[in-house]
Amino acid sequence: MNKGLVQVYTGSGKGKTTAALGLALRAVGRGLRVCIVQFMKPTDFETGEKIAAQRLEPALQIKQFGNSSVWGKGRPKEGITSDMKQAARNALDFAINNADQGHYDIMVLDEINVALNQDLLKLDDVLAFVKGKPENIELILTGREAPQQLIEAADLVTEMREIKHPYQSGIKARKGIEY
Repeated sequence: MNKGLVQVYTGSGKGKTTAALGLALRAVGRGLRVCIVQFMKPTDFETGEKIAAQRLEPALQIKQFGNSSVWGKGRPKEGITSDMKQAARNALDFAINNADQGHYDIMVLDEINVALNQDLLKLDDVLAFVKGKPENIELILTGREAPQQLIEAADLVTEMREIKHPYQSGIKARKGIEY
């Protein structure tokens, strides 16, 4: 790619990570190298996408940096610890270093908006990465409630809007569908 863009997938609806995974699969099919950096999923959490990515390595890699203490939406900011902030910072540093080294054509920063909303990262640090990324890297940022400044810095923004969700009727996350 000559010119990589910045994409943001946000909103309250299901499908932000799923859209990024679809793009990743398409890219791998075309010979591009993709890394998905998961900010909120704990390193020991086996998701369907992580298992599938292992079959496509080294073209598709998933790196998890989350801390199980921050897993799930709606966690109050008062409970955030320095360990949680350090895990998010490690994820951002990994993304920055690997983008600069040219290891990947596409980088997905999965749930980075949630990390921002829970004050695990500083918006200025994320914006500096977005604005200073290597020109040939496509950057995708996912998660609810993307900050307005990030939306303005992006080339493409898609908002998923929840209309109805099975969680509302007590159906829990299902393997292979939600994780």
